[in-house]
Amino acid sequence: MMSAKRLCLSAILLLAAVMPAYAHVGIGTTSSFTAGFMHPFSGLDHMTVMIAVGLWASLKGGKAISAWPAAFVGVMLVGGGLGMLHMPLPFVEPGILASVVALGLLVALAVDLPVSAGVAIIGLFALFHGHAHGTEVPENAGGLEYIAGFAIATALLHATGIAAGLGLGIRFRGLARAAGAGCTAVGAGLAFGML
Repeated sequence: MMSAKRLCLSAILLLAAVMPAYAHVGIGTTSSFTAGFMHPFSGLDHMTVMIAVGLWASLKGGKAISAWPAAFVGVMLVGGGLGMLHMPLPFVEPGILASVVALGLLVALAVDLPVSAGVAIIGLFALFHGHAHGTEVPENAGGLEYIAGFAIATALLHATGIAAGLGLGIRFRGLARAAGAGCTAVGAGLAFGML
């Protein structure tokens, strides 16, 4: 059963790696705190990934509840800085799309990894998200306000996922996993241009 899960995850990640999401660079205003704060609420890819991080952390419990969201926000800020400095990072858009699918699957399958492995996975995806948003900031704009707004909104979306996951508890764990399947469906929809 576990090998089938790994095979499915690998196939979807490979598919996602060849299809760009085109969800970020050059879209919208990027010169204010408000623009940064509102940006994560502007697309399904943002909301599903960030809520999925919280849901997965709540399914894992313990240290993951704080470590995984903190890893996402922290590494996202590093990625944002790299993007603002115009340092190249390959596979940004495919990485963002892969994050939607992969994190959805991790929730849907309730994959139980060590906290450190979760930090590594989440950190990798956060680097792509942060880099994409850092490259959006115009050179003549104060991008720090935008990045701060984005970071706070991201943390709030993580908290929403955690609250939903913990609120559902053990008894309704299947609903949290169904939300992960929904995240995966969003990723598939983006990959095939249906969303």
